[in-house]
Amino acid sequence: MDLGVQVEPQFGFSYEAVRDIARGAHAAGFTRLWVSDHLFLNKDSVAQDCLEAWTLLAALARDTEGIRIGPMVSAQSYRNPALLAKIAAGVDHMSGGRLEFGLGAGWKEVEYKAYGYEFPEPGVRVTQLVETLEICTRLWKDDRATYRGKYYRVEDAVASPKPLQKRLPIWIGGTKPRVMRIAAKWADWFNMSNPGTDETERIPMLRDGIHAACKAVGRDPSTLRTSIFVLGFVAPTRAELDELIRELAARAKTTPEQWRQSRAGAIVGTTDEAGERFRAIAKTGIDHANVMLPYGRELAGIKALAQVARERQAVDAR
Repeated sequence: MDLGVQVEPQFGFSYEAVRDIARGAHAAGFTRLWVSDHLFLNKDSVAQDCLEAWTLLAALARDTEGIRIGPMVSAQSYRNPALLAKIAAGVDHMSGGRLEFGLGAGWKEVEYKAYGYEFPEPGVRVTQLVETLEICTRLWKDDRATYRGKYYRVEDAVASPKPLQKRLPIWIGGTKPRVMRIAAKWADWFNMSNPGTDETERIPMLRDGIHAACKAVGRDPSTLRTSIFVLGFVAPTRAELDELIRELAARAKTTPEQWRQSRAGAIVGTTDEAGERFRAIAKTGIDHANVMLPYGRELAGIKALAQVARERQAVDAR
C-alpha cells in the first residue's frame, strides 16, 4: 500500500501552498497528490479562496516532478463531458503522463444552485456519470466519437492529442453499490470515502461491495485496485500530538476531548501509532491510502508520516 495526500482547495489554499505540499509529499515518498473539485466552501465563504481543480492540476503538472496528480474526484456535472476529456488529455501531456482521472457523480447542491447547474436526483447524476465515462473513453481512443445518451451526447467529435498514457487510470469514488458496479465496469481503482467510520468498519464493506460489484459484471475483483480515504492527525511525539489537537480544537471552538470524539474514524496518534494503523490497513489488501492532513499543517503531517511511506517502499523493493 502506498500513500497519497488529499488537498481541499476550498479551505483557502494558495497555489504556492499546494505546489509545496506536492513537492514535499514526493520528497517524503508519497505517490500521489489529490485535489478536490469544488467551487467554494459554503454560502458564507465570500472572501475564502478556492482554486478551480483542473487549472490547479495543469499548473501542478508543470511545477512538480515524479508525483502523480489528479482530482479526487472531479464532479461530472461541472464540465461538458467532451470538454472534460479534452482537458484531462492536455493535463496528462503537461505532466509527462502523471495524471490520475478521478470522476464522481457530484453532490454539493449549494454549488450547483449558486453556479446555475441543474441538480437532478442522485440516480440521474449517477447515470450522467456513466455517460461521461462513455464519452471520455471514446474520445481518448477513437479518431472520431459519436455517442447519444439520455443526458449527454457527442457527434463525430474529435479530440487530439490523446492522453500521453496508453490507458489513463480511471478512479471512481463513493460508497453505494451502484457506484461500485460502475467502477467494476469502467475503473482501474475504486476509492472508498465515508471518513466518519474507521477502517475496521469500512474495509469489510469495501471488500464485500467490490467483490459483489465485480461478480455482477463478470470481472475478477483482484483487477480492480482499492483505495481508502483517511483523515490523519499525526505528530512525532505525544507532546506534539497533544499540542496539535489543542490547536485544532481551538480552531473548531471545542474542547480536545470533544474534538477527538467527533473524529472517531480518523487516524490520530504519534508517528509510531499511525504507522501501526497504516500497516494494519495494508495487510487487508488495500492498495492506496488517500490521507487528508490538517489544513495549514500538511507539511508537518507529511514529515511525520514520511517514515511510514519509506518503510512501505522498502517492503515493496524487497
